[in-house]
Amino acid sequence: MASPSGILRYPYEAITDTTDYLQITIKKNKRLGDGDKEKYIQNAAYAYSSNPASVSGISASFLKPQVLAENGVILLPMPSNIQDSNSVSYDNDSMNAISGFAAGEVLELIENPSGFGDTLGSVMGDPNSAEPSGIFANNQLKNLALKSIAAQAVNVFGANVSLNQLLARGSGTILNPNMELLFNNVTLRTFDFSFKMTPRDENESTQVKSIIRSLKMNMAPSMGETESENLGRLFLHTPNIFELHYKKGNKLHPFLNRFKQCALSDMKVNYTGENVYATYNDGTPISLVLNLTFKELVPIYKEDYNDDAFTEGQDSTYKGDAKPNLTYGITNGVQANVEGVGF
Repeated sequence: MASPSGILRYPYEAITDTTDYLQITIKKNKRLGDGDKEKYIQNAAYAYSSNPASVSGISASFLKPQVLAENGVILLPMPSNIQDSNSVSYDNDSMNAISGFAAGEVLELIENPSGFGDTLGSVMGDPNSAEPSGIFANNQLKNLALKSIAAQAVNVFGANVSLNQLLARGSGTILNPNMELLFNNVTLRTFDFSFKMTPRDENESTQVKSIIRSLKMNMAPSMGETESENLGRLFLHTPNIFELHYKKGNKLHPFLNRFKQCALSDMKVNYTGENVYATYNDGTPISLVLNLTFKELVPIYKEDYNDDAFTEGQDSTYKGDAKPNLTYGITNGVQANVEGVGF
């Protein structure tokens, strides 16, 4: 039976003010209504919960065999390969002069639908007029229009001919695509962690077993406590999510990156960490490798770096002259000391 909260840790050692570690806090994935969207975004973007695993609060009495549920805390050693990767999506885009001109005319037509005839007439012009207008007023545009029509007509019979092909074969030119790299989309970050665990006694064996079971249970979807609650198990409930923090003692790490709330999307356990099957008398493997893949729920935005968690006000993290004098944060137009590299 899962405990509502509690603390599991590996290795089974005391945490001091100088101990660095990774804290994983289990949270319920609450989906809020439309009226609470702003609150949901804020909670997802600024997940800086207080540290339930404070230095003075951890004792052996908390470390009992258990499977954690919401608000449970798992403490793991710092991974061997710590890195973050921020990216946004860009893509090549092109628009030649004719497409741009046509788009502008169509936009004008949408804004003034009553002038459809006038707009079409001004674009096309009259080829039989003594004073041609529109595209027929310019020989180059006229030739482009005729070649474009010819290419489309040929393609009706299954050919694969483009306007640029006709231009290249006829005059050795193509339309200037005006290519440009444009912002396309945001991305979500993924974090991979690998922990090698070598239980040294019964206490650590119990902790490792409980950590693995807790992570497995909380990353799995739920069918509901009872069939009546879920109309005969018609739906699946979203798995729990996780808040990750690099810590130094009971404070946020003063340098390493922060995390937004994450889903545990992949978990692998290698029970033969030394590539050979070997266990203690009680069946505990002498070496295990735990691989975790977390994915953030929401993207990173520029506004996230203006949050108070990264600016002055975190003085309690440092003592005496230990506080670094960093000035690459700006809050309300004023440079401020910041804590950590941000997201």
